[in-house]
Amino acid sequence: MLAGIAVDKGLFEVDDEIGKFINEWKNDPRGKITIKNLLEMKSGLACEGFFGIGPDCEAEMWEKDDWLKYIFNIPLRHDPGLNWEYTSMEPELVGIIISRASKMNLMDFAKRYLFEPLAITKYEWFVTPNGGGYAAGSFDIKPIDLLKIGQMVLDKGKWEGRQIVSENWINESTNCQTDVEMSFVRFARTKNAKYSSAKYGYFWYSELLQYGAIKTEVLFSSGNGGQYMMVLKDYDACVVFTGSNFGNWRGKLPFDILLKYVIPMLEN
Repeated sequence: MLAGIAVDKGLFEVDDEIGKFINEWKNDPRGKITIKNLLEMKSGLACEGFFGIGPDCEAEMWEKDDWLKYIFNIPLRHDPGLNWEYTSMEPELVGIIISRASKMNLMDFAKRYLFEPLAITKYEWFVTPNGGGYAAGSFDIKPIDLLKIGQMVLDKGKWEGRQIVSENWINESTNCQTDVEMSFVRFARTKNAKYSSAKYGYFWYSELLQYGAIKTEVLFSSGNGGQYMMVLKDYDACVVFTGSNFGNWRGKLPFDILLKYVIPMLEN
C-alpha cells in the first residue's frame, strides 16, 4: 500500500531504476534493478527464503549491527526480472526507497498517509538498528485494523468514501501473474482439495481454491506463522487470520479453515 501511495504522489514510478534512490548502487549493476522488480520479488539478488536455495538473507541480517551495510553488500545472483525468489530484502529496499524519496521516516509516512486516514492508532513497528521502520515484517497490528486495509482493497482503494490509494494501483498490484510454483492449500493438507499454484503480484498472492463445490480465487498477503489478510471478491468479504506456527506447515492451516468453514458460512 505504501508503495502505491508513493506512486500516486509522484515520488517514483514502478519502472524507475533503484540506483536513482540507492546512491550506494548508482554506478553498480544492482542499480539497474527496478522498483517493479522489487515489488514482484524478481530483483535477482542472491537471497531466497522459500525453497531452501538460500542464502536466508533476513536471518543473516538480524545478526548484524548495521542492516543497511549488510543489504548493500548483497550480490546479484542473476539478471533482474527473470525469476521469483522470496526474500524480505525486497520489501525492505522498497521501504528505504519510500523514505528517501519522500524525505520522511517510513513510520511517519505510513502514519500520515495510511494509518491516520484509516483511523488506525494502535500498532507497533520493529525499528531497525539504522533507525527506520522495518518494512518486511515484525509489525504488530490489531486484526480489526488489518481488516480495514483488506476492506479498502476490496473497495478499490477507498475507505469511507475517501480514496486512500488509487484504484489503478489496487488493480495493478493485485494482478497476480507470476507462478510461484507452490500451493498454500497443499501445505494446509486439506483432504480432497484440488491444488493450484499460487501466483504473485506486488507483495500480494492469489490462489484458485477448489474444494467440493467451491471454486473461487483468494487474494492474500502472507506472514510467517499464519498471519493472513485475505480478500474474497466473489463473496465481497475480507478475512484475517493470526497465528504463531512459525516456520512450519501449520502456518497454512487458515486455508483449511477457509475452505471447510468460512466460505461455506459465506455461501449460506
